[in-house]
Amino acid sequence: MSVSQKQRVVFCWAMLAPFLVLFVVFMVYPLIQSAALSTNQTYGPGTRTFVGAGNFKNLFHDPQFWKALKNTVIYALGSLFIQLPLAFGLALVLNSRRLRGRAIYRLVFFSPQLMGLVFVSILSALAFEKRAGLVNKAIAWVTTNRDFLETPWLQQYVMETLILISLWLYVGFNMIYFLAALQNVDKSLVEAAEIDGAGPLAKLVHVIVPSVKPVATFVILLSMIGSLQLFELPYVLLDGSGGPDNKGLTIVMYLYQNGFDLGDLGYASAIGWALAFMLIGLAAIQIRMVRREERNA
Repeated sequence: MSVSQKQRVVFCWAMLAPFLVLFVVFMVYPLIQSAALSTNQTYGPGTRTFVGAGNFKNLFHDPQFWKALKNTVIYALGSLFIQLPLAFGLALVLNSRRLRGRAIYRLVFFSPQLMGLVFVSILSALAFEKRAGLVNKAIAWVTTNRDFLETPWLQQYVMETLILISLWLYVGFNMIYFLAALQNVDKSLVEAAEIDGAGPLAKLVHVIVPSVKPVATFVILLSMIGSLQLFELPYVLLDGSGGPDNKGLTIVMYLYQNGFDLGDLGYASAIGWALAFMLIGLAAIQIRMVRREERNA
């Protein structure tokens, strides 16, 4: 290796060094520590007992963990089958050239994403309050049925409330992805379909949907990962608890309760790794789907 080549190698490593140091300190080291913690039962930050795979075995027999997993999956399915179709439909509407003021509507629907989750949680707690909440008052006024004033959203319909709040928060956000995909659909394909006599529904099914499928796959994965990591919204909305009968308990909330409320950082680490394996599985499924699409293209 010549001197100039050695200098280039040294220069490249020097440029990479800040990233590598930060990556090791803030990513690799915490992961190793978390993996080590997951094999211990801890009693606060200073006392620990080695239990091996005991924490992971306890997860399978922990009803609270399965309750949190069930709630999280329900929320994720709500995002998948309600939120994303609404986002795609909204993108179709706002992509129409016949609609006046499209830019304003896009800003309006995206604007909830600009608000902090804590602020949204506090507003939602006020809006869904049993008697004085704006939601119950609005429904009672529209339906002229005062019985709706007694609807206990945050006591009886916790996950449904979280899904409704998430619709307001994230439909506009996912709409932006779909809107960008729609604007990149090959216009020649659409024109060819119109020449062949395809109607709006046929164009949607046979031209538009296949064209936006790669973006849709990405949005689905992004939505599922975000749903599995749900924490701030229910934590603030339910005052740090899982709500009545833990109806709003999520995996990350259960991790937080074990790690910081009960002081068992080892069990919390095991919950975190269980969640990590779920996320890795979702990412693997996406990679497989993308590769299958590329082979079929």
